[in-house]
Amino acid sequence: TKYLFGIFNANNEDQLRDIALISLANNIDGLILTNTTTNRNQKLLSQYKNQNGGLSGQPIKSKCTEVIRYLSKNSQNAFAIIGVGGIHSPDDAIKKIEAGADLVQIYTGFVYEGPGLVKRINKALINR
Repeated sequence: TKYLFGIFNANNEDQLRDIALISLANNIDGLILTNTTTNRNQKLLSQYKNQNGGLSGQPIKSKCTEVIRYLSKNSQNAFAIIGVGGIHSPDDAIKKIEAGADLVQIYTGFVYEGPGLVKRINKALINR
């Protein structure tokens, strides 16, 4: 199984398209999308604009979901997508899945929300 991890700093659709094409050409089995960026564009919450280093989680969760949606659509679901980035609730996980993620991976949400988050997500998915 070949997974490609880290579509972090793709800044435009051309770069995302290239990632999809490279993944398809190299028979990548899946992508883990996308939880960290060093990009500080105008869409980010103002409190993070002047900080250095990687930014992840809640501040970039919408952007992460957009990347999932774009790559899922433009790859015709040719590979699995594991959605990451800002998952702190069942609704956050469902949004990633609706965007095209086959699975979700939780980091910070697990720390802040506790292990019960996994149960709440599973329950929401079953009831969906």
